[in-house]
Amino acid sequence: MSKKTLVFTATYNESENIKLFLDKILSLKIDLDILIIDDNSPDGTSEIISSYKSKYKSITLVTRESKLGLDTAHKFGFKYAKKNNYDYFITLDADLSHDPLVIPDFIKNLKHHPFIIGSRYIEGGKNDMKFSRFLQSYLGNKLIRLISGIKSSEFTTSFRGFNLKELLHFDMSDVDAKGYTFFMGTIFNLIQNGYIIKQIPIIFKDRSHGYSKIPKNEIYRTLKKLLEYKQKKNNV
Repeated sequence: MSKKTLVFTATYNESENIKLFLDKILSLKIDLDILIIDDNSPDGTSEIISSYKSKYKSITLVTRESKLGLDTAHKFGFKYAKKNNYDYFITLDADLSHDPLVIPDFIKNLKHHPFIIGSRYIEGGKNDMKFSRFLQSYLGNKLIRLISGIKSSEFTTSFRGFNLKELLHFDMSDVDAKGYTFFMGTIFNLIQNGYIIKQIPIIFKDRSHGYSKIPKNEIYRTLKKLLEYKQKKNNV
């Protein structure tokens, strides 16, 4: 019996990427649903998704009134998945930096592991980015591992899988982190609740269209959260 699977992404100004993103998922020909939260993109992203939604009942679109952030979008998606009794919740970026064709690998691994993260930094993985971005990402993940003591090569990508029937002591709404730092904070919360991280290799590509939305203050926010985790760990 196949597991009930929800694939989730959050969008803002992804009109140049969302068609291929959806086409790739739909080409998999596997039983899954798609939930997209769009933060009222001015470039027509939600209109494109709506055109797909009219053809495919498996697609659900939630359009929010303003840009409310990645953390709140992912928390909404997680809550939606649990409320609608999904077994697996898989998240990824809509800008095609994550290849949707790898989704079956996540589903296969979720049969045996409660949490999966796609890693660029293990055997079989690849970081196909501009050197400056690669260096920032590589050193950032190394620093997080060093300070946190968590044995993972990857903390910051959103390409993840959650086995909701196994993660009984984890609730994404409890993750106290904003923006992109939220992804690191989610791993901290999982570890604190006794779960093990399973990494599978992915190829991460720089977006071909649009622009990166990582704010300039994200490094500061990440370091602050990392030091808070270290302090909390030392006090246990």
